[in-house]
Parts: sequence; structure tokens; C-alpha cells
Amino acid sequence: MRLGSPAHRDLFCRSLLETHQTYDPTTFPWPELDGKTLDFLRGIPFWQEALATEKRAGMMAQAFAEEIDDPLIRQAVALQAAEEARHGRLLTCLVQRYGIPVNLDPDYTPPQDLRQAFVDFGFSECLDSFFAFGFFRIAQRSGFFPEVLFTLFDPIIEEEARHIVFFVNWLAYEQSRRGWGVAPYRAVNSLWNYGKALSHLVGSFQGAATAGSGFTAAGALVFAPDLTLRSFLATCVAENAHRMRAFAPELLQPRLLPRLSQTILRVLQWLPQKQTQVSPA
Repeated sequence: MRLGSPAHRDLFCRSLLETHQTYDPTTFPWPELDGKTLDFLRGIPFWQEALATEKRAGMMAQAFAEEIDDPLIRQAVALQAAEEARHGRLLTCLVQRYGIPVNLDPDYTPPQDLRQAFVDFGFSECLDSFFAFGFFRIAQRSGFFPEVLFTLFDPIIEEEARHIVFFVNWLAYEQSRRGWGVAPYRAVNSLWNYGKALSHLVGSFQGAATAGSGFTAAGALVFAPDLTLRSFLATCVAENAHRMRAFAPELLQPRLLPRLSQTILRVLQWLPQKQTQVSPA
């Protein structure tokens, strides 16, 4: 299938539109939590940034959708916007249900260049989702929370996977339509944009709890204080592969982080385990 073709557009748009799930976070059966579990939940550092990110993403994507001429792409981006906004409502339900102190109405200034804002968010979401896939599994294995909480949050993780696959295909489609679809250009453009997104993630691994789009990275050591870089990356790679198996093989997928992580893992296998522990600072 040729990138930039009508068939490519139809596939990546339909892949998003036809897998949409209908659910209402306000009707979720939130479980009762004991005092110790509540204290742990309230102490996780990323709730404010997570809520703000999802709410702003929903508003930004909806505004961008209204600028798109192609009706099918406009419909798909509007659906993503609705799902991002629903993530914000789900997080609002959670913080209200469990008394987590956050600002429920974060400031939002609409960007002047909505297309560039959508591109910047897409690259950040590609990186953040890769880590989120692993962190979700690490948190689930930790046993800190009842399993029902992970069942309630799994739709968010699944929707993030759908969003990033849609994004990388939309971007390739747009670049091809503009005559920029050659592989070298797309590779350089991706590296540049991933570099900008990675700069937001670095602060999270240095202990900054709310470093831009990398809020999920701040939770790694919260759930697993003895987490090693080797086990962390291996979990992220495995969970990313698991999530990506749901998509048609003709669709592009985010590749940078999985490939980079696999390279790092090959290097780490030659190092003593104690030298690869994740450090909070």
C-alpha cells in the first residue's frame, strides 16, 4: 500500500473510527480502598499533570479537527479529541472519588498553530505511551491496587495505542501528500521531533514529577522501588509489542523507542545487574 494514497488514508482513519468503544466514566464501579491504599494512591506524583494533559489535548485536538478539510480525517481527529476529553473525565472521576487534591480546571491557552501543536503532542504521546504500556503492567504486578482498577483504566491504555498508530500514519500521509514522503526526510523529521519530545521526558527520570508530557515516567519507582533499567525496558518492549499486535500490518507503527530500547537491552545484558538499577535522581 502506497503511503499518501486514498487507500492509506481510509485504512488509518477507519482503524481508529471502527474500534471506538462507548463507555461513561461516571458510571464506573470504583472500588472501595483501605486507608493505606488511599494514602499510596494520593501520593503518586502525576495526577495533576495527567489530568491537565488529557483535558488540554482534547480541546486542542477538537480545535484542530475543525480546521481539517478532508471529511474522513476530520472525523477521525474529532473522535480522538473526544476520547482524550473522556480520559480527562475519567481522571476527574478518580480524583474526586478518592479525594486526590488537584486543580480540576487547569489553565488552557489555545495554540496559534494548531497543526504544529497536534504534531508536537503526537510525538510526545508516542514516547509517553511506550513507557505507559510498561508502567501499567508494572503497577498491575505490584499488587498495590485491586485488579478492578486496572480493568477500569485499560481502555485508556488501549486508546493511547490507537491514537499513536493513527498519528504516525496521518503524519506520513500528510508528508507524502506534500511531496515530503521520501524515507530520508521522514527519518530526519521524526528524529528532530522525537528529540524535542524526549527533552520533556528527561526530567521525569531525574525525579521531576511533572515534567511535561512525561508524567507516566515519574511513576516507575513509585510502583517498583527496586526496578532495574533492564527489567523496566524489557517490560515496555514486551507490552508495546502486545498492544501493537492489534493493528493491521500495513499500518505504520512508532518504532524509535522500541528499537532503541532493544539496542540498550542488548548492551545491558553484558553489564552486572546492580549497575542497571533505575535511580530516582
